[in-house]
Order: sequence, then structure tokens, then C-alpha cells
Amino acid sequence: MSFLALPRRVFSGMNNTFSLARAYSTKAPPTSSSLPASKQKLIPTSGSYPRGFLVSGISSAVKKSGAKDLALITSPEYPCSAAAVFTKNVFQAAPVVASRTRLQDNGGKGIHGMVTNSGCANAVTGAQGLENAKEMLEALDDLTGHQRSSLVMSTGVIGQHLKMDKILKGIQDSKQALGGDHKHWMDCAEAYMTTDTFPKLRSKTFQLPDSGVEYRMAGITKGAGMIHPNMATLLGTIVTDLGVAPGLLQYALTHAVDRSFNAISVDGDMSTNDTVALLANGGASGGKIVVEDVTSKDFEAFRENLTEFAQELSQLVVRDGEGATKFVKVSVEGAPSFEAAKTVASTIATSSLVKTALYGQDANWGRILCAVGYSGVSEIDPKKVSVSFIPQDQSEPLKLLVNGEPEQVDEARASEILRMEDLEIRVELNLGEEKTAYWTCDLSHEYISINADYRS
Repeated sequence: MSFLALPRRVFSGMNNTFSLARAYSTKAPPTSSSLPASKQKLIPTSGSYPRGFLVSGISSAVKKSGAKDLALITSPEYPCSAAAVFTKNVFQAAPVVASRTRLQDNGGKGIHGMVTNSGCANAVTGAQGLENAKEMLEALDDLTGHQRSSLVMSTGVIGQHLKMDKILKGIQDSKQALGGDHKHWMDCAEAYMTTDTFPKLRSKTFQLPDSGVEYRMAGITKGAGMIHPNMATLLGTIVTDLGVAPGLLQYALTHAVDRSFNAISVDGDMSTNDTVALLANGGASGGKIVVEDVTSKDFEAFRENLTEFAQELSQLVVRDGEGATKFVKVSVEGAPSFEAAKTVASTIATSSLVKTALYGQDANWGRILCAVGYSGVSEIDPKKVSVSFIPQDQSEPLKLLVNGEPEQVDEARASEILRMEDLEIRVELNLGEEKTAYWTCDLSHEYISINADYRS
């Protein structure tokens, strides 16, 4: 379940294949037959989806290719508690402003739906862009029959206005396409896609310590480029049929995102539209709020289930990183604080020199150590730092640096590890007990090709 990692001479022979398959914002998505087997395995064939939610994904003809570009996620019967984490980019897109305002006005409750369009980001579009986002909210309100109860997300090319005649008609037409089975969820996920090469959909069941009820969670995300905290995906929506109080929902989502969507990077570019939203409708218990106490075991269990789920979703974005050939976990252990661990991990994961060395299968661990050194964590003691490559096939790790002293590196073994699809870079600071992980990919020639041709 990872990228196809081949020796460079073979991969470069496949570059044209990936260039043709990569789904640009106005082009048709790749067919499943054009995807490598490692990506096909990431597309689910079934799922367990939260009760009370109806979803759809259709083409509103915004994309010239006719590919799906309009997604609805609705909870017609049960109002949802809602939470979201938004981009910190100063140029915040109109849908970000509109959704944040709606959540603030509603106090994180009374939400019945989310509308998402792809192909046009409605970003840097001025007052008209904000009016267009509000029109989308009102159109979904009319569809669900609940006023001031909707959220909106958009993704695609920046600086262009939405084709509102097509969008509004598409929202109306979506009513007939709503459903709750796997096909409906797959259609919905496909409508989120821009440069993604596969739809990113996941679902799971879980239980709480004080309840024998089976709860469900589902999530859709999209993104392959312009991926970097804070946020660190273009779009993501997670829904559950567990009833959670609004304040607790925001707390849980922030915790989860800090350890998932804000712990991934593809290219170091932060989007104007990044949003991850969480809706909880209580559909498993007739719409009732079940989790209300932040100190309860039930809340802790929900938060951990949500965090693990968000990590799985966010890692799909890295695995589909534009031009990427490797999926890399950067682990930092023995840090004096969580924040310090994350800073070091982020610095390594976003280093262009580290990422290009990974693409070139070059065990240049000095670049890793260099990134640790300029991370800005003042407590770092060079004499205590250790660095290793951890292969994901459970074979012996390769130590590169131990307590500040370089090891005699077996270059053949290093090359063997770097040819693998998945690998881990582990850094031990020996300064405390905190640890974290960050997920990234390599940086290839193909990334340049994709982004040089994005609008053509």
C-alpha cells in the first residue's frame, strides 16, 4: 500500500506515464488501469459508513473534462456538531472565510451539510468570491431544508471565479444522486480530486469503553501538491455517527490534526484553501450527544480513534505526492517537548536537499543532520544525537550516527534501503521523553513537470 519505488533509470522511463495519468484541475482523472498496483491497493472496494449521512458526487461541468467536480455530504435528519481547522495562509479563500463564519455564528452546532467543488478554488476572488461562497451555502440550505446549516469548501485553480450557474444547478441536481452506500461515497471522493491520481476515502468502526455500541467514521481527503502545514492538506472531511458535544469536537480535531494533517509535507507550499472539517451527527444513538465530558474515558478513546484515522487519511496525500516515488516517515524521539520533536521532524521532512537525496537514493545523512542543526531547537546537543535508516521490511536498521559519532556506513546496504518504497528516518535526540512522527515524500523531476503544466 505505497508508491512504486523503482531504480531511477526505470522510474524516469515511466515519467511520461505518470504525466499523462496525473489529473490536473481541468483534466480527466486517471483510469484505474493507468495506476500502478501500489496505488490501486489504496482505493477501497467497500466500507462501513456512518448512519444518517447521505452523500453524492457529480459533474457540474466546471471541469472541461466532464469529471466529477461537485460533492455533497449531508445529514438531513440529525443536526451535526461541527469543528474545523483552517489554513493559516494570509490569503484565505472565500469558502474558508464563509465556513469559519458559519461555525462561529452557529457555535459549532446545527450543521446539516457540506458542499465541495473542485476545479476552481474561489481564492483571491474578492467580494464577488465571498458572495459566490455564500450562494453555495444557501443552495445547500435549501436542499437540506435547514437554513444557516451548511459549510463550503473549494479547491482548484486560484484567482478564477466560480461558474455559479453550473454550480447552483449542480447542487440542485445532486439531490437525486444522494445515497449512503459505498458507490455514493466513492463518487463523493472522486468529486474532491484535482491533481490527485486516486480518490482518497477511508472508513472504520470503533467502540467506546463505556458502551457496546458500534460507531462508524468515514473520511475523504484530497491533495497531492501545495501540501504543507498549517494546514497540510488541501481539503478533508471526516464524519461520524457518534454524538459529541461541539466544544469537545473542536478540541479532539485540533489534537488529531496536529498529529496528522499538520504533520505531512509534499512540497512546502501552504494552500489558500486548506480545511479539515469534522461532523458528528449522533446517528448511532438517534441524534443524541453521547460524549460530553472531556475527562471521560469515552472522550479519550474517541480522540485517539480520530487521531489514528486522521493519520491514515493524511498519509494518503503524501503517498500521492506529485511526482513522488517514496513514502518517508521521519521519527524524532527523546525530545524535551512535543513541540521540539515536531519542529525537528518538520525541518528534516521539508528539506529540499534531504528530499532530493532520497529521490537519488543517496545515503547523504549529513543533510539530515544539517537540518536537525538549523531546526532552531536550542536544547540540541550534537554529542547526543543519533540517526538511523529504518527499513519497513522489518530487516536490520542501518545506524548512521550514534551519540554524535559517525558509523562506518555500509553503502550497499544504504542503497538497498533507499530503493524501498517505504522507509523511516529515525532521529534520537536523547534530551527527554517526547516523540512524534512526520510524513513526507521525495522530490523528483516529475514534480517540476506537473507544476510547470498545471493550468495547460
